[in-house]
Amino acid sequence: MMDLTPPPLAAYIHFPWCAKKCPYCDFNSHELGGDLPETDYIKALERDLRLDLDDIQQTNISSVFMGGGTPSLFSPGAIADVLAILDKNIALTADAEITMEANPGTTERYRFKGYVAAGVNRLSIGVQSFNNDQLKALGRIHDADEAEAAFNVARTEGFTNVNIDLMHGLPGQSVELALKDLESAIALKPEHISWYQLTIEPNTQFYKFPPELPDEDTLWDIFEQGTELLTASGYIQYEISAYSQQGKQSRHNLNYWHFGDYIGIGAGAHGKLTRRDNIIRTIRTRSPRDYLSEPGRKYHVIKQDDLVVEFLMNALRLREGFSMAQFEAFTGLPGTTLNSFIDKACAKELVIIDESASETRIQPTIRGMRFLNDLLLMVDDSA
Repeated sequence: MMDLTPPPLAAYIHFPWCAKKCPYCDFNSHELGGDLPETDYIKALERDLRLDLDDIQQTNISSVFMGGGTPSLFSPGAIADVLAILDKNIALTADAEITMEANPGTTERYRFKGYVAAGVNRLSIGVQSFNNDQLKALGRIHDADEAEAAFNVARTEGFTNVNIDLMHGLPGQSVELALKDLESAIALKPEHISWYQLTIEPNTQFYKFPPELPDEDTLWDIFEQGTELLTASGYIQYEISAYSQQGKQSRHNLNYWHFGDYIGIGAGAHGKLTRRDNIIRTIRTRSPRDYLSEPGRKYHVIKQDDLVVEFLMNALRLREGFSMAQFEAFTGLPGTTLNSFIDKACAKELVIIDESASETRIQPTIRGMRFLNDLLLMVDDSA
């Protein structure tokens, strides 16, 4: 493998506690049963970050994403401390995109002004639906009015870049109900809408007691008509589940999908780091209690045979796809590695070769994005 070019560096910070565990959630989140160990957790995050420093080649962080769980359970002062820790150990760029997830609950939204002062400049609000029956079915603890109120407070308190998280394919959801959810979100004029399909994951309440979900034909109609509505409303689909106003794509998520590097700290967090001659995946101790005692880091080197799939499973989520130069720089593999895969995927009309720009790009078709898992299986077929 040739010397690897370190891609841009981002940081993901995981906050593992939430007020209530949702029945569809398979993230490392835990209901808060007592007092929030805010100070101790921030100290653990700083110890954790130091475990990665020897493997980082980059000199700054271009984006930060604080997810969970519910980061907005933490005070603005704690969030400011986290950002200061990052900046002290690896400088944040002056224009770093700093995103925090928040729930629409009353307590969290009255902290929004403080989060702006702490340095957060992008808010992601976990609405999921504007239909109260659907929210109840999803186990959410807010209602539609609270969701709208949270968005309005975010605007009032200074957030000029807001994402709304919405789900579709919900239990008993019709095309009409899904489109009405989108219309409610669009009416608020957020800069970004993450609109993703509910999937039933292992180790969730929904997996044990599956709800009745829409059939495949209905799911396709929701996706097709919803994308048309978003497009007509000025939202560009730049990734499978991500739609934004012009120039308002999530820089942090783009870094993931461009196969960029990211520090992953916090209980159960994952990361990816490019060293001089290999690429590693990192994972932290999952249990919040154990993590507070000793933030442990495990890692493994991505095998060369797995690099192709690792790169493609990210890059092919994007409408713009990727260039061969990106593939070679960030994997250390020659572009010819992909020849057989590209030929087969083109024949199935799952990708196209775009030669209209200064560099040749491999782009997924709409069908390829919709059936990305099937597309990735063709990598093994091409080996």
